[in-house]
Amino acid sequence: MQKISNLYLLIALEIFLMKKKLIICPTCKKKNTWQANNPFRPFCSERCKLIDLGEWASEKHRIAGEDAHKTESSDEEDKE
Repeated sequence: MQKISNLYLLIALEIFLMKKKLIICPTCKKKNTWQANNPFRPFCSERCKLIDLGEWASEKHRIAGEDAHKTESSDEEDKE
């Protein structure tokens, strides 16, 4: 009987820890708990979300690859 109750305790603890998944805000690096009702996730706040958006808009963050404008001009040269 004791082994069964210990097993249930361990399972309950694992479920609790899974629900309390810790994340780190990509902007301020503050530890936070992942919550489905947080409208700013994966960020901790609206401020951090807007800072990240501004960095993408100012091209501080980029996705590696060829410039789209160069690709379009190469396609036009190939047609001629």
